[in-house]
Amino acid sequence: MGGDFAPRNTVEGAAQALAAYAQLSKLILVGDRTAIESELRRLKCSDPRVEIFHASQVVDMTDEGVAAVRRKKDSSISRAVDLVKKGEADAVVSAGHTGAAVAASTIKLRTLPGIDRAGIAATIPTESNVFVLIDAGANPDAKPEQLLQYAIMGAVYSRHILGYRNPSIGLMSIGSEDNKGSESTKEVFKMLRASGLNFRGNIEGHDLFERPVEVVICEGFVGNVMLKSAEALAHAIFAWLKHELTKNPVRQAGALLAKGAFTAIRRKIDVDEYGGSQLLGVDGICIIAHGASSPRAIKNAIRIALESIGQQVNPHIVEEIKNYVAKSPHGPDAAAA
Repeated sequence: MGGDFAPRNTVEGAAQALAAYAQLSKLILVGDRTAIESELRRLKCSDPRVEIFHASQVVDMTDEGVAAVRRKKDSSISRAVDLVKKGEADAVVSAGHTGAAVAASTIKLRTLPGIDRAGIAATIPTESNVFVLIDAGANPDAKPEQLLQYAIMGAVYSRHILGYRNPSIGLMSIGSEDNKGSESTKEVFKMLRASGLNFRGNIEGHDLFERPVEVVICEGFVGNVMLKSAEALAHAIFAWLKHELTKNPVRQAGALLAKGAFTAIRRKIDVDEYGGSQLLGVDGICIIAHGASSPRAIKNAIRIALESIGQQVNPHIVEEIKNYVAKSPHGPDAAAA
């Protein structure tokens, strides 16, 4: 029931996923039964793999995340996470209130052994690669040891989901020099340099697309601002291009000749194609989709959940954390706990 166009887009995206992914053995739609059944009838979807789990409440965007989870115990996001906790589902996908999804998953599922705080891993395309940005909004005030954990989790995700054998890692800062940044970033810089990870060093905003790494580490406040700014800029550039290229017949002819290039670029930066972002670090799989997700975005968010299940991302994270602690007995308290 979460999202700007729920339940219409979420149910339609679920129907698209059922048609596209044969490995999807069961899909549980959690929310208002009457509304969900109405959407299924509109779509003429009678797939036997669909189940409906009725939930009487919805978390509003004006609600505070943790308070909503505690107060609205029969909300669709709380009940969906409960299904994962009980082992009745392997993953939860939500386009609703991000804070509520993070809070419900953290409170109910807990974090993986050795992980202090969960982080949202968003994938962002560049000309030459796709990188993981973590954290994109779950933990605004991350401590240095938590940023180190993000680096380990981001490397696992990059390796097993995106296919990079030895992903390079960059720490977002205000300068590439070792001594640049806040006291927190200076501290985590030292930790990352001694971690054994493929740490490139500090990176700045322009490095994201000019000298891309495979994993970008930052606090959730910084990451969320970066992600939304990048999305807004991409939309703005295409709007500017459309305005300029339709000013006169000559430009229109040129635009027609370059249509293939414009289409390829639009496809590459299409947020719907990436579906959603995984909340890494919780003991379960939670995919957070954009609030304005189209049906195709929901379908792809479900695809990401299937990939995470198949690639065993969480067991790999636990293994990498154990390996780090074994090699670094004086590592971060949170990782050694």
